Amino acid sequence: MPSFGVRGIPVLTQVASGTLRHVDISAHDIPADETTRPLPVTELDLKLDDLRKSDNGSEARARSAEATVRLSYTDVSDALGLEVSQGDRPGRISARIAMPSGDGIAVTVKVSAVSGNRIAFEDFRVTSGVLPAAGQVLLDKIFEQPIQLAPAAPGPAECSGRRAHDPTRTRRASVRR
Repeated sequence: MPSFGVRGIPVLTQVASGTLRHVDISAHDIPADETTRPLPVTELDLKLDDLRKSDNGSEARARSAEATVRLSYTDVSDALGLEVSQGDRPGRISARIAMPSGDGIAVTVKVSAVSGNRIAFEDFRVTSGVLPAAGQVLLDKIFEQPIQLAPAAPGPAECSGRRAHDPTRTRRASVRR
């Protein structure tokens, strides 16, 4: 069940005016949906500023919204079909691939949030071992397509983590245990 908090005093005055200055919403263990959201979300933190209700009270819009999404290594591994773990630097994940020869290959890739509520992989690197050409093609294919987190919501302050007043600012995405 999501939790939320309203910051600022007096809260009752904010509620009566129809505008909440700062609202924080957190949700945990949001399940996957096979058709629109193949990847479960471990934790979602949403910060809304100047949340205003519509005239008829049926919806609310925020002047700005920032979302932080946390994903588990297990869930990302399941979505990719490749076991991943913490990378060599923040914002990166690593994978170790066993080879028939007994040697292993270690790779790392940068994870970032992209438009449409997706995570994408870029800057793929082999950090140890020798990756055969066929392996390179396979890993390129695995990391080629972004993974959908949730369907995109309409409107300027959608829950995509972009700030409504600054459409170039992107949300944060992180993967953790």
